[in-house]
Amino acid sequence: MTMFQEANERIIKDVWICMHCGAKQRNPKGKPKKCTKCTRSEFRIKHKAKKK
Repeated sequence: MTMFQEANERIIKDVWICMHCGAKQRNPKGKPKKCTKCTRSEFRIKHKAKKK
């Protein structure tokens, strides 16, 4: 299965995952201040999907 480059960037770019609850946060301005689900402030960037 192949992905188009712009689709891959849209899925991966500017998406942060909460380290506590795992909720996705989209923020084009960088790292979000707090999670909308659990109000914590620890985030990691979403990883790219592994190619087979």
